[in-house]
Amino acid sequence: MPGTLASTPLSEIEIQARLTGLLSDLDIFSQRQIGYPTNQTYDFSSLLPFLAYSINNVGDPFHASNYWSNTHAFEREVISRFADLMRIDAGDAWGYVTSGGTEGNMYGLYLARELFPNAMFYFSEETHYSVLKNVRVLNARHIMIRRQDNGEIDYDDLRDMIRVNRDLPVVIMANVGTTMRGAVDDIPRLREILTDLAITNSYIHADAALSGMILPFVNDPQPYGFDAGIDSVSVSGHKMIGAPLPCGVVLTRRPYVERVGRAIEYVGVQDTTLSGSRSAFAPLLLWHAMARLGDAGFRRLVAGALETAEYAVGQFNERGIPAWRHRNSVTVVFPRPAPEVFRKWQMAPEAEITHVITMPHVTHEMIDELVDDCAS
Repeated sequence: MPGTLASTPLSEIEIQARLTGLLSDLDIFSQRQIGYPTNQTYDFSSLLPFLAYSINNVGDPFHASNYWSNTHAFEREVISRFADLMRIDAGDAWGYVTSGGTEGNMYGLYLARELFPNAMFYFSEETHYSVLKNVRVLNARHIMIRRQDNGEIDYDDLRDMIRVNRDLPVVIMANVGTTMRGAVDDIPRLREILTDLAITNSYIHADAALSGMILPFVNDPQPYGFDAGIDSVSVSGHKMIGAPLPCGVVLTRRPYVERVGRAIEYVGVQDTTLSGSRSAFAPLLLWHAMARLGDAGFRRLVAGALETAEYAVGQFNERGIPAWRHRNSVTVVFPRPAPEVFRKWQMAPEAEITHVITMPHVTHEMIDELVDDCAS
């Protein structure tokens, strides 16, 4: 039966036909990828030879492993680079390459739960959908906070909820670039609320999936790093950096991780990560991109994406379509278009709005075509 794997092997002709069909579909789909934050301007062909080996980054990247076929050395370099970008001394930082933002957020919240087992977790209704799942998996008490119209957390609502539960430690999930509106929560203001309410036990995890690789490369970023008051952060690798598979980095302070680690004799390594076996290919992807581009390359990449975002806002507005974006954001928000336009451009919905995200592969020509479609 076509499209169904059976117990008997397929012929090489059948296998190739299926793969050729998928490749053709992906080529078509990628030309209309404008609503989700995945940078497609990359070339990792030089890494293809590594797919011939069963590499595995099991365990803590900062400890030796009995499984020698790994890329821990490259992973440590990636973590050190992210520590610099997130404004924490590399010697004080610990992290690892994750499978993506959901794992990174889970890890930050897991550390917070281990540090403060009876804490109340707070996050806004604008927060990524994975966070509600994460707190349920952790069996953590939590309160969802209202969001403002611009996508930032409602600071007054947060203050009121913390005041009601001020006898409990506080864990806040901060957004550094929300999924739908690209809003950045004011982290110093979050810290100010905690100080004003005399909260002595607190933890702030930041979800910086997309903006974590934008704000370090602009001239006037909103506060986003450890110097602003966060305790851990999750950044995606397949978004602004670009990668053929989901990946990311979680970064935190080294003493926090020492609370959860334990030695595993079987693999001869510290068990400090959420997963056991981990991708050893993803660290190579991130290392390769960072080594090839450097700060100057990422500044050009980010500047180009921001320019396209501003161009998109202007083109929409010229055609009478209200569109807007936050400062330093590549997320352009506008009214949800007709269903056929929505399907054509692979856009993400939320009630009456949608957005385009001007990743480096998104051109002015793509924006022009989209605006024409929306205005028709």
